[in-house]
Amino acid sequence: MDWLIIAVFGGVYFGMALGRWPGLAINRTGIAVIGALILLLAGAIDGDQALAAVDFATLSVLLTLMVLSSQYAASGFFDWIGDRIIHLDLTPRGLLAGVIMVCGGLSAVMTNDVVVWAVTPILIAGVVARGLDPKPFVIAVACAANAGSAATLIGNPQNLMIAEFGQLDFMAFLLACGVPALIGLVVVYLVLVYGPATRDLLRFANPGPRIDADQTITLNRAMLTKAVVATIAVILIFVFVEERALWCLLIVAMLLLSRKLGTDQVLGRVDWHLLALFCGLFIVTGAMSGDDVIAGFFRDLLIGLRVDQPAVLLGVSLAGSNTIGNVPLVMMLLSLGPDWSRSMLHALAVFSTLSGNFLIVGSVANIIAVEQAAKAGTVISFADYARIGVPVTLISLGMALGWILLIA
Repeated sequence: MDWLIIAVFGGVYFGMALGRWPGLAINRTGIAVIGALILLLAGAIDGDQALAAVDFATLSVLLTLMVLSSQYAASGFFDWIGDRIIHLDLTPRGLLAGVIMVCGGLSAVMTNDVVVWAVTPILIAGVVARGLDPKPFVIAVACAANAGSAATLIGNPQNLMIAEFGQLDFMAFLLACGVPALIGLVVVYLVLVYGPATRDLLRFANPGPRIDADQTITLNRAMLTKAVVATIAVILIFVFVEERALWCLLIVAMLLLSRKLGTDQVLGRVDWHLLALFCGLFIVTGAMSGDDVIAGFFRDLLIGLRVDQPAVLLGVSLAGSNTIGNVPLVMMLLSLGPDWSRSMLHALAVFSTLSGNFLIVGSVANIIAVEQAAKAGTVISFADYARIGVPVTLISLGMALGWILLIA
């Protein structure tokens, strides 16, 4: 049965790297679900083991953050914040700084994917109306969302997994990871402003706002207040409570109790595909880690590579995040890797998140930004993104490595 587990694991992670299986339209979620189903039907893992492998605590918190983001979206907050950004009477460089600061800050307390999905369309419309090229601004949204999400335990899915795995403290994580995240945001701005790929686009564009003043964004203050209170509650849960999952689900229940927002509206914005992807990957990696021979082999391999050394972990994170993806990478390392110290978990969170800025395929947020831009008529090629993402990632990772070594 060992050969089947290895074959399924290889096939699933091969699919994670390509985004599909050749000749089929299936995506990463479908691949993970089918892989888990094959292992269950073959008896390589039974139902009880599969349930034990699924980290329901992480899924509960991730669901909570998705529902919370849904509340913000329903209140009109994302439209309003995007509208406020594009109406700022700033030069292109000043506007770029505002976009990076806002998207980075929002991503630290919400899932970065949702921030990118919500802000990108209205931002493109605004910058085009100003006579600006939207490409550097779209790339700024994606890179800033990734970098900003590195700061907190709730900024992105991989941080949630790492937090649950190591039962990490919210404030200690913020102190360790907040500095590299802030540095990452600064690097995004500097590369976009002074890098050869985009500096002329910002320098010669018309700085004056040309926005239709008659367009107004309706903000439901009652819904927004409820969302803000729920956000504060989630943060307090992460700061003071050890058993976070049930308390976070209580926040979901409170958000569902609404006189104006129907349950289908709240849950309709939840990324169920991502949750299914997590479940499938949990079962596949659970089968691997549950087999003593296979798990021992991989653990010895990773220990032999000295993955517990910050510089090696950085290289593994960069390579893995831009092939199989940062979420599958983190899941595999936590299941099959060596014993993780708290400081190395912080490093894994920072490196795996910042590595997502390297290429379009490095992060789901990048893919969302590019797809949203294409729908609005702005095509960002693989090379367009790489000319910004590669230097941003290499510089920010280098500085993050220095910080990790300094505080170790």
